[in-house]
Amino acid sequence: MSRSILIVDDSMSMRQTLAIALRAGGYEVTEAVDGKDALTKLDGRKFNLIISDVNMPNLDGISFVKQAKLLPAYRFTPVLMLTTEGDEKKKMEGKAAGVKAWIVKPFQPPMLLDAVAKLIAA
Repeated sequence: MSRSILIVDDSMSMRQTLAIALRAGGYEVTEAVDGKDALTKLDGRKFNLIISDVNMPNLDGISFVKQAKLLPAYRFTPVLMLTTEGDEKKKMEGKAAGVKAWIVKPFQPPMLLDAVAKLIAA
């Protein structure tokens, strides 16, 4: 059974780069263009992991995580933030919202796949 990951990023090129790396790692990928779009994808489908950017229009990543964690089906779904945002205060805000890991862009696909494997196995 394939593992499913929701990617949330307003950058189409970043979503494509992530999707290519994750699919090469054997994962199924669903894409969302921002937090608001991502919430519509949380419709009962099983996601083993959510990867989200922080800075997005309509609904930012941390606000999205807070809302996603209110949904019973996704309360325990691990979230990885993949963002240019490296501020410690923002990381603490993310952790308080339920973020399990934080990777600052640019990223190396092997490092990302390693983090993904650890989060899904946990």
